[in-house]
Amino acid sequence: MEPARSPRVLVIGFDPHRIPGLRDSAPLAAAIQAGLDEFAVHGVGVETCLIGLDGADDTEPLITAALRSRAWECVVVGGGLRTSAEQLPLLEEVISLIRRHADTAAIAFNAGPSALYEAAARRLK
Repeated sequence: MEPARSPRVLVIGFDPHRIPGLRDSAPLAAAIQAGLDEFAVHGVGVETCLIGLDGADDTEPLITAALRSRAWECVVVGGGLRTSAEQLPLLEEVISLIRRHADTAAIAFNAGPSALYEAAARRLK
């Protein structure tokens, strides 16, 4: 296993522990962690920006701060943001923020929580 380099990939998605109505967040949290662990296996740095659906986050400043924290090569937008019609306005906001604050970063979409590295790898140069 290579040591991870400084973060090149930002993952934006939902915090599994802050999704109202989700009875057991442990399986989803474990799948996300497995997906994040895969970055270290490949020596690729990753950071997350996980937002809650509990209404406690002011999402625009939170996501903007993460996007502006460094130059990202890729931003992975999590499936929870993309698969719910109810979250469509938030997805649009996230994509707009990426375009505004990380305009040179590739944008990737994962097939599932454990496929975060796979999504980023398709877009990394």
